[in-house]
Amino acid sequence: MKLHRIGALRATVAALGLMIVGTACTDEKIVFQDRELFNPPPDSIAGFLGYFDETEKVTTCGNCHVGVQASWENTAHADAWATLEGSGHSQVFCEGCHTVSELGNFVSEAAGHNLVSDTSYFDVQCESCHGPGLAHVENPDAGQPLPSILVDSLNGCGECHSGTHHPFAEEWSQSAHAEPAGFVISHAAGDPEDECLNCHTAQGALDAWGVEPEFLEATAAVDDYAGITCAVCHDPHGSAFEGQLRYPIDVPEQATNLCMKCHYKRAQPDLESSTLRGPHSPEGPLLLGESVGWIPPSFEPLADRIVGSHGSEGNERTCAACHVSSFEVNDDETGDFLFNSTGHLFLAIPCVDAQGIPTTDQTCNLPDRQFSGCTTSGCHLGADAARTAYTTALNRIAALVAEVDSLILLAPAGERDSRDGVFTVADGAWFNARLGELPGTSTHNPFFAEQVLVASIKALRAEYGLSAPATRVSLDLEL
Repeated sequence: MKLHRIGALRATVAALGLMIVGTACTDEKIVFQDRELFNPPPDSIAGFLGYFDETEKVTTCGNCHVGVQASWENTAHADAWATLEGSGHSQVFCEGCHTVSELGNFVSEAAGHNLVSDTSYFDVQCESCHGPGLAHVENPDAGQPLPSILVDSLNGCGECHSGTHHPFAEEWSQSAHAEPAGFVISHAAGDPEDECLNCHTAQGALDAWGVEPEFLEATAAVDDYAGITCAVCHDPHGSAFEGQLRYPIDVPEQATNLCMKCHYKRAQPDLESSTLRGPHSPEGPLLLGESVGWIPPSFEPLADRIVGSHGSEGNERTCAACHVSSFEVNDDETGDFLFNSTGHLFLAIPCVDAQGIPTTDQTCNLPDRQFSGCTTSGCHLGADAARTAYTTALNRIAALVAEVDSLILLAPAGERDSRDGVFTVADGAWFNARLGELPGTSTHNPFFAEQVLVASIKALRAEYGLSAPATRVSLDLEL
């Protein structure tokens, strides 16, 4: 019997019982018989079960895993077949990724819908990622089939989420998220509890976030840990957030924003360290203008000069507005479709090739960069306006950083010594200068960065009695 129908069944049995009591004596007996929880698989070779009840979209797995079933029903995967049919360009070769088949799991030969075209295989169901479920339902104690968290062209999300129309896997594979950070793994030296793994590897992040280790690579040695794969940010079983994300992207709070779960490290000087190090990944706090940088005691921010629009209600998607910006690339002459960028390079202003397709080359000049992400965020009226604002902020902050560094050199010997364990004004100003040098500072919160750098300049002059000429930028900002 279907487990989520048990309540209705019990009510029916109760009614039958009342009818029996109210009638004459009888020799009839009510015999209860359990109904099989799975139907014979149309593909008996691979053993893909598919839907138990197609009309109500109850997967065979959902007969027991009712919580996952309920969550999955609200995902785009649950409507994959209808999406394909309604697209207007459905073709046979598309069907394998919109049904239960060998795509997305460890089966290597044609299977499921690609072997037996049956409606019970419609949509991307549990078995699409976990693999065939027949052996599991016949003997649950033998263990359930596990999915992979790798972005692999032969096993995992990459088998379907790829190609010119949705090249998620291809773009991700070129991003920094794809790298498992060998230097971090070496630093961990086989210690799965090393906190650096929590943001630099898939296994570490999922463990830190309390995700059950029910995937093939859960028992991998630290040396074989994966990079930040799809399953780290996206919950395959569904979630309450956009794109099945594990945490929201539209909440401007460090504790709950998905990107800021990792992009927040060492936003302020570590005063307990015997060696003062610069910022590590302070993008989240910088975007919000909270708990970031060294704040001089006399710092009084000019409220009308600090407008953190990139981290305010004006930019609802916060980091993702610019860093996960999708756009279509068409041929300039014919208008024909060329490429659909998914934004999974995670570059806010990527370099583009001659056709306008984003690349990972970060050495190009500003005219060769794509600024469309800046316009979709609602902060800028057009790409040219965004490019001009970026250039202006970049130059102003660079000038302030240079002024801070020049003043530090004029400070008394030993004031900027990260090895003595004594934190000084020179140390704090140095930290702010390094914050200003980060590539994203001029966009994440340029107004806040400018004011903190000016405050550092004031603090250096006051603390050490320095009278070096001020730059035009710092003079303008102190008006």
